[in-house]
Amino acid sequence: MTIKVYLAGPDVFLRDALEVGKRKCALCRDYGVEGLFPLDENSQGNEKGVDIFEANVSFIRRADAGLFNLSPFRGVSADAGTVFELGYMYAQGKPVYGYSNETARYEERIRALLGSSNETHSRDLDEHGHMIEQFGLSDNLMIDHAIRQAGSDICTITETTEPRLAAFTAFEASLKNLCDEIRV
Repeated sequence: MTIKVYLAGPDVFLRDALEVGKRKCALCRDYGVEGLFPLDENSQGNEKGVDIFEANVSFIRRADAGLFNLSPFRGVSADAGTVFELGYMYAQGKPVYGYSNETARYEERIRALLGSSNETHSRDLDEHGHMIEQFGLSDNLMIDHAIRQAGSDICTITETTEPRLAAFTAFEASLKNLCDEIRV
């Protein structure tokens, strides 16, 4: 039986999303697993939001494990849809693995975006007076700890090839970890 791995991430928003998905699925085959990428030739622009949701949930249910691209997307944190999918798979007790093209810690990215050091507020608060998580993690503590509780860590490697958002280098390292740990 071939192990099925759900491939989640903001990759689906890339202009060449289908090609990125095909490339990631090919890498999965090289490692002896089947990649389930949430886009195919028939879904490009033809589905409603609820159709996409139901198709992705179906993929997650069929998958034995998940690889989640947690590269910052439209801000300092991972894509919200990807995080939902990670939580959904984690709640099913399935192995979840994360990877990112960003090596800076979450709190460093928040400080860089919002600022946090002047006379009117402390180092623990951003410019709006909101607490900054200071746990030294790759992303929000709920994301990091779901992956840690499942037995892994978020693999962070600065991506130098395009498209950077696809994080191919970290993806392959995380895929290798997954295959080593589940003994493919």
